[in-house]
Amino acid sequence: MLLKHVEGFLTHLRVEKSASQLTLISYKTDLIQFFDFLAGYYHINREELTVSSLNHLAVREYISNMQKKELSRATIARKLAALRSYVKYLCRENVLEGNPIANISTPKQEKKLPRFLYTMEIDMLLDAPDTTKQAGMRDKAILETLYAAGVRVSELVGINLSDLDLDEEWIIIRGKGSKERLAPLGRKAKAALINYIVNGRPYYLFKSKAANDALFLNKSGTRISARSIRNIINKYVEQLAINHKVSPHTLRHSFATHLLNGGADLRAVQELLGHVKLSTTQIYTHLTRDRIKAIHNESHPRR
Repeated sequence: MLLKHVEGFLTHLRVEKSASQLTLISYKTDLIQFFDFLAGYYHINREELTVSSLNHLAVREYISNMQKKELSRATIARKLAALRSYVKYLCRENVLEGNPIANISTPKQEKKLPRFLYTMEIDMLLDAPDTTKQAGMRDKAILETLYAAGVRVSELVGINLSDLDLDEEWIIIRGKGSKERLAPLGRKAKAALINYIVNGRPYYLFKSKAANDALFLNKSGTRISARSIRNIINKYVEQLAINHKVSPHTLRHSFATHLLNGGADLRAVQELLGHVKLSTTQIYTHLTRDRIKAIHNESHPRR
């Protein structure tokens, strides 16, 4: 039975791979969708699927089905990654004698350059909150921290007060796989955080009347969510009439791009972003071509 091994697989991911709750939910959803496809493919109930149902031909049909539905290449790749991981687990547990999908290739990914904001746009966005109000103090601190530390939104919402060292201007960030790294803060982010912690956060904390170590709080006085962060950014983007989509990740992309444009070492940016592979960071080098061309124009004697 294929289905009965899913919970064991998820436990394996959580315990041995330190997978986040979001990853666990995504993998479970992707696997259930695959099982639903297989059930339809073999004209049986999902619960009747056996390990012999999982073979090279069936997975090729699954990929073809996703392509017919016009799913993006990134989505197909993610669903295949979940399936590959599950099959490896089944092999490790001796449920499968061999990997039946080892020769299945993932559709080639489209290389999309990450969207970023120019320095002037960043300044406009970070200065948009009204810091005479508690909500503005909080929003300012959120935006400054996203840009100063280059953190993912999931990392931002997980920051606790105890993770801050404002004297040394560092934050402890818990990234993917529960890996910790230190992220530096600039003076502007530090000032925004101090103002929020002293004058804004107590207002939100009073709403819950309960001890809470979360740095950023919502209107109920509990830890703010990633969705709320996105809504906050959308509010200011609309207010400023910025004519393209801006997400929390846009600030992270801007952070990396501006560092590289300023001459930062690629490996240093990799460390700051918390990337495991340098190749993940290298995509930002495509965004610095204008800067490289400008240096060439200014410096080459034959220009």
